[in-house]
Amino acid sequence: MSISTLPQPALITFLEHLEVERNVSPLTIRNYSHYLRRFLDWFNDEGHKDLKQLDQDVLRQYRVYLARIEDPNGQTLAKSTQSYHIIALRSFLKYLVKNDAPVLHPEKIDLPKADAKHMKYLNGQDHVEKFLAQPDLSSKTGLRDKAMLEVLFSTGLRVSELVSLSRDQLNIESREFGVIGKGRRPRVVFLSDRAATWLTQWLNSREDNWRPVFIRLAKSKPDLLADGEEMRLTTRSVQRVVDKYARQARLPIKISPHGLRHTFATDLLSNGAGLRDVQEMLGHKNIATTQIYTHVTQPKLKKTHGEFHSKL
Repeated sequence: MSISTLPQPALITFLEHLEVERNVSPLTIRNYSHYLRRFLDWFNDEGHKDLKQLDQDVLRQYRVYLARIEDPNGQTLAKSTQSYHIIALRSFLKYLVKNDAPVLHPEKIDLPKADAKHMKYLNGQDHVEKFLAQPDLSSKTGLRDKAMLEVLFSTGLRVSELVSLSRDQLNIESREFGVIGKGRRPRVVFLSDRAATWLTQWLNSREDNWRPVFIRLAKSKPDLLADGEEMRLTTRSVQRVVDKYARQARLPIKISPHGLRHTFATDLLSNGAGLRDVQEMLGHKNIATTQIYTHVTQPKLKKTHGEFHSKL
């Protein structure tokens, strides 16, 4: 592959490769496009016209640039966001190297160390029950929200997976259904009896046959003959719903949809599930990702050590 003086054509080809050959999600492609266009804008503004000019010194200058970017409020990019930019660049270079382009080898690029994050989850059945009890079941909105919260806690779905759910995916009778998760990896998730009951009540309350499982409730009468895609809830809407009920329940922590996913995993491990099983249910590609739940597994290991290790 030849690289033009302005490497935009190579970028377009790479994004098409992600879409067609790697089957990457549209959201990931959009993010990669944003990160790489930012890099190319900076690269060209610095007077570089050929990707062969990218070496370790230029890369160091780009890292400094990323670390110093500020938004209108004076906030800099999080370490994780800086890391996403470098991951995208490494992936782009890997593609170019595979196509025999004379560029910096991606293996020479190290990722920035991420900021340590405190994982937030609901600790204790009383907090979980208090949170799940918040929706007003006398209203249709409350019934929808109740079903949504129960499904989140029962399945450990990512918020993007939840809003993507369609009726034809569900098998409420068998209490299980398939989803396509991060990295386009398929997995099966499971509904508790309680989640299945509330989900059934929510779907039975609707007068439409729209595909989306969770929809916004419009004040004006919508087109019942359409497929309802324009009524599908957004991830931001779900985040607002979760935040609303967390504040309403006066929980000791600020919980998010991803915090409910952490709560799901913590609940499983606390009740004896194995780390590999939780990995499968969460859809983690690597067991290392699931090992963030050592706050649960370590005390159990300590107890096992105390019970079974020789007292000599």
